[in-house]
Amino acid sequence: MQWTNLNEQTVYENRWFRVNLADVALPDGRHLDHFLIRLRPVAVATVVNAANEVLLLWRHRFITDSWGWELAAGVVEDGEDIEAAAAREMEEETGWRPGPLKPLLTVEPANGLIDARHHLFWSESAEYIGHPQDDFESSRREWIPLKLVPDMVARGEVPAANMAAGLLLLHHLRLADG
Repeated sequence: MQWTNLNEQTVYENRWFRVNLADVALPDGRHLDHFLIRLRPVAVATVVNAANEVLLLWRHRFITDSWGWELAAGVVEDGEDIEAAAAREMEEETGWRPGPLKPLLTVEPANGLIDARHHLFWSESAEYIGHPQDDFESSRREWIPLKLVPDMVARGEVPAANMAAGLLLLHHLRLADG
């Protein structure tokens, strides 16, 4: 049941994304026009400290008009290493410089419409270097006990699917045995 992208044309493009229209062949031979959005990779990072608290940002997303907890995240610049981008985003958005980052997971948040891959990393240490450069990204930055994460996700306080997946995996990795 594989769909085949025979051809696609760019309908709109800017530095953040491209909107393309694809000619897709279905397994039964029919064709359909399908819009898709091409995006740069996204790098995400956080830290879990010795007290099993995770560094989160409380922010508003105007597109969905919703508030929620998130991890520091942003697009990977052209030629930038994904892990380096994750560390840069965490430092710019939180004021904390992560220690060595470990890959957590890579997700495709809406693979029926966009080709974005979100690469999540985490660290077990971080150094506070000062007020965040990009303090407009969030209303506040807090250390939240990891044990609270499942209930926060269930209450809708972590609305972004990629953030919820990463936080639930961190909860599992750090607290499943203890």
